[in-house]
Amino acid sequence: MDRRKLLIASAGLASMASTSSAFARFMGGAVLDHAVPGVGLTVSQPVRALKLYFDLGVVASLSRIRVEGPTGTTVPAGAPANDPADQQIVVVGFGHPLPPGTYSVSWSVVSINRRTTTGTFHFRVS
Repeated sequence: MDRRKLLIASAGLASMASTSSAFARFMGGAVLDHAVPGVGLTVSQPVRALKLYFDLGVVASLSRIRVEGPTGTTVPAGAPANDPADQQIVVVGFGHPLPPGTYSVSWSVVSINRRTTTGTFHFRVS
């Protein structure tokens, strides 16, 4: 592939990546701002809960968060709940601290204006 075609293809991929959150915002859906543990990060402290921070209020009772452990099995977790102080934060607690390994998070949330958005990310516990 010549350099010009490679640049055009790269620009197209970058545009599609940035468009997904813009599209969700246009459609009125909540966009994930950040998470604790952080998206793609490695943490060394025990993880007893997962917090997802969105740019819009979320109805936790209509949302789903699934965490898969290093072996691909679903980690037992409580139901998603809004942080009492902020409807833009959704919290999922675990029955015990997560052991070391890489975890995959899949989420589907319903915003306060009833739009659904989904996403996935990973984090690692060392």
